Amino acid sequence: MSHLVELRSRLLKAAGAVLGVFLVLFTYPGASAIYDVLAQPMLASLPQGTRMIATGVITPFMVPVKVTLMASFVLALPFVLYQAWAFVAPGLYRHEKRLAAPIIISSSLLFLAGMAFCYFFVFKTVFHFIANFAPQSITPAPDIEAYLNFVLTMFMAFGITFEVPVVVVLLVRTGVVTIEQLRSARGYVIVGAFIIAAIVTPPDVISQFMLAVPLCLLYEVGIVLSRMVKPEARSDEDALTERP
Repeated sequence: MSHLVELRSRLLKAAGAVLGVFLVLFTYPGASAIYDVLAQPMLASLPQGTRMIATGVITPFMVPVKVTLMASFVLALPFVLYQAWAFVAPGLYRHEKRLAAPIIISSSLLFLAGMAFCYFFVFKTVFHFIANFAPQSITPAPDIEAYLNFVLTMFMAFGITFEVPVVVVLLVRTGVVTIEQLRSARGYVIVGAFIIAAIVTPPDVISQFMLAVPLCLLYEVGIVLSRMVKPEARSDEDALTERP
């Protein structure tokens, strides 16, 4: 029961942080302004004067609210990750606890970097490619809810992809795998990267390459960074001391 109470406390704190940021963003700059920023890559690829459409009755209200909630979660992500770590930290050894700050900081920054790469580079390229490929006899008018679902999927895909170096370094640090094993698995990683990209991204070659290639490169970055660390053995004090 004590673990369940602790879990509830951590979840409430994480949810409270997200809710607090949401209230601030909803007040200023406002949900509509945040959605307009998110929609800029799509609007830039549409013919001049063309706007996106909303087919649902409450969609013009709910979609900006969802976007604001997503932005709130991203901004509160470091605190959310800290709460998750604080819940499992009592069951870890001292040398394992020292990984907390590097993991939280690097994971948050890399996830944001993946979203930024997707927003500033991938969206611009993919949307312009689709707009130029579309027949001249039609006028694209994307639905805002469909656009939001697409954006969320792409943000999650690229955010998780950019976490690969952290995962690779952590696996080497904890001794789960060795650098030699990571090198020998390159071929499988490349094949898996393109399979994942084909499933997650839209059915066009450009977006698939834009996800698969960074995933492979980040895997190599993780291998390079893993050379700077070595598996950390438990100290005698940790070995003799039980987890609290």
